[in-house]
Amino acid sequence: MLSVLSVLSVEVRKLNRSLALLLAVAAPSLIAVFTFFMMLRAKEAGSWGMVMGSATGIWAFFMMPMSVTALTALVAHMEHGPRSWDHLRALPIPRWSLYGAKAACVIGLVVLMSAGVLGLTAASASLAAAIKPAAAPTGAFELADYARVLGLMVVAGVLMIAIQFWVAMRFASFVPALIVGIGGTFFAVVATAAKQGVFMPWQMPVNILAGEAWRFQTALALGGGLGLIVLILAVAHLARREVL
Repeated sequence: MLSVLSVLSVEVRKLNRSLALLLAVAAPSLIAVFTFFMMLRAKEAGSWGMVMGSATGIWAFFMMPMSVTALTALVAHMEHGPRSWDHLRALPIPRWSLYGAKAACVIGLVVLMSAGVLGLTAASASLAAAIKPAAAPTGAFELADYARVLGLMVVAGVLMIAIQFWVAMRFASFVPALIVGIGGTFFAVVATAAKQGVFMPWQMPVNILAGEAWRFQTALALGGGLGLIVLILAVAHLARREVL
């Protein structure tokens, strides 16, 4: 257990010296900036539910899948770039802990980005309301409800994260991971209205906002339950490989 915690600590320190934290700030900031200018352009005030619903929808529909694509590629490239896998895998620690720590860091950053969407969007909406009082959101700010929705989106996105992580770690080139991520996001967007689209990993986070209960339940069951299994299989497979 101590070795696993040590590996996780090292991975966190690596992230502090990478572009991953910049991405973690940039992605939710873009949504906040969009919200700010949309409120300034609005002719009448909307509710907090509408403001936060729009922000979380953008996050789940497009920004989260693309952020996961870039994030997993960045985390993998920290080892692929300098060709440090041979050294890491020769250390006297369980090999699976190397990949498990990286997977935990990726999911942790997605959680932080989700929190950023909530905090930065609320801040940008408040700033817009201060500049243009007529656009101030109405109703109560249901912090617990918004946090719950964003948390469920992370759970539903585990399958997507697992697939992207597996591909990014498996191939030294970042191109396959980008192809999978961009392709998955594209087909999720064009298949939004199709019933079969609910089974696409890249569409599962946005299905947390779906009005139909079966879409919501499918997203949680497959995205979270199956996603955890796929993530475990990915770590086990990567740990057994002799050459990357």
